Amino acid sequence: MTTLYNPVLNGFHPDPSVVRVGDEWFLATSSFEYLPGIPIHRSRDFENWELIGHVGATPEVFGIADVPTAGGVWAPTIRHHDGVFHLVITVAMGRGMLHFTATDAAGPWSAGDLILSANGSESINGIDPDIAWDSDGNVYITYSGLILSGPELGTHLGILQVKVDLENHVALEEPRSLWSGTGGQFPEAPHLYEVGGTWYLMIAEGGTERGHGISIARSASPEGPFETAPQNPLVSARSTIRPVQNTGHGDLVIGPDDEWFCIMLGVRPRSGTRAFSSLGRETFVSRVQWHGNGWPTINPVLLKARPGTRVEVAFSPERELDGEWLAIRRPTAAIADLSARPGWLTLHGDGSTLDDVHPVFLGRRQEHLTNRVSVTVDAARGTGGLAVRYDERFHVEIEVAADLLTARAVIGGLRQEWTHPAPTGPVDLHLDSLKPDSDGGFVQTSDIIHLAATIDGRRVELAQVDGRFLSSETTESFTGRVLGLYAVSGDVSFQSWIAEGDDE
Repeated sequence: MTTLYNPVLNGFHPDPSVVRVGDEWFLATSSFEYLPGIPIHRSRDFENWELIGHVGATPEVFGIADVPTAGGVWAPTIRHHDGVFHLVITVAMGRGMLHFTATDAAGPWSAGDLILSANGSESINGIDPDIAWDSDGNVYITYSGLILSGPELGTHLGILQVKVDLENHVALEEPRSLWSGTGGQFPEAPHLYEVGGTWYLMIAEGGTERGHGISIARSASPEGPFETAPQNPLVSARSTIRPVQNTGHGDLVIGPDDEWFCIMLGVRPRSGTRAFSSLGRETFVSRVQWHGNGWPTINPVLLKARPGTRVEVAFSPERELDGEWLAIRRPTAAIADLSARPGWLTLHGDGSTLDDVHPVFLGRRQEHLTNRVSVTVDAARGTGGLAVRYDERFHVEIEVAADLLTARAVIGGLRQEWTHPAPTGPVDLHLDSLKPDSDGGFVQTSDIIHLAATIDGRRVELAQVDGRFLSSETTESFTGRVLGLYAVSGDVSFQSWIAEGDDE
């Protein structure tokens, strides 16, 4: 039997969609304002998942150069039809609803075609698109009718559907209203499946927070009308003590040995009331059973963390950065200089800081609840350092400038700094996320962020920051923690990146 590790993908990997092609599975997740956009993971056993590529690497592909925070690349659906991979998404506050294709999920992918409404003049106005084909060759785009532009901004019209001319990328009709769930807020993430001659419409409802869940309905036609399942919601962690919460936004797939699974998002909150999710929304999986009455059920999501990891990165001009590195609204290649100083990664500051929407920042997702990162920094000719970021209003960093070390916490407009004389030459910086010491009392946070430096061979603790302030519940971010390197001014060089952690 397949071992179900949970999370499937650690760290910021929300809104998963999965497709099986032969004996391989391909999984796509949201990326919001980060580039490269839409990571694609592949598995050959449904247990181990490898990052094989991204759908796009430049802001032009998605139109996110100036996308507001919380906007960007939302909720892909990945499918395979007639030998071609298809992926549909909405770039919120960016290009709009897009359709990408590739013959290899690792890429290259097409540049993305805008899916136009029936009048042919604008993108379909909605989010979380799904794509499905019927036996007659009709192509259906089913989506959540959240209006993202115009005078009705913020209005939610429920789950909608149109047939689409996929050659010309235009809707063939005005949207029809489909089944929109059992009454929970924000019906979204629709996926349409034909199973044994019956069409099933699975959606998320209840919001992507603690009320999140998955519901399903069925019909003889992809256009409905749809009959509501008697056992909805199929899965939800609301009002439970389960360690994985916010479970929802799921996609069904047949796994090894013809066993059915549901890939979905969830969070791992900590604190006495399990109030704070430091890593944001991650990808999880659970088993699915089909019953004699033609309805499926989904098992509750069980926590089964993978073993801890240690990642060491040695920078070299002969070796490109791996695909786990991320930049904000700009390509990683535009800011990562591996040639200026062989054996080091150099970032060239442009005056921006982590408060800005276009910082010179290069990072990797925080993957573990307990996590330690160290890096050697040479800022003799500039200002920069090591940071953990949720967005431009929530970040914590250690900065090196001339002869001064500055530890800084920026929390929703509030700012606190701690300083210490810097040693001469390169300095090792440390940023650790550690479980708080309960002292037998009530734990009121997710973790403690420790900011430190090695000075004269001795670790010097510069500051400790309450980790709850960098959680998805505090920031209201759709992303997660990203740990990285940044430059404010001049040339800042980095060497010996080491990240290690576990989920004990």
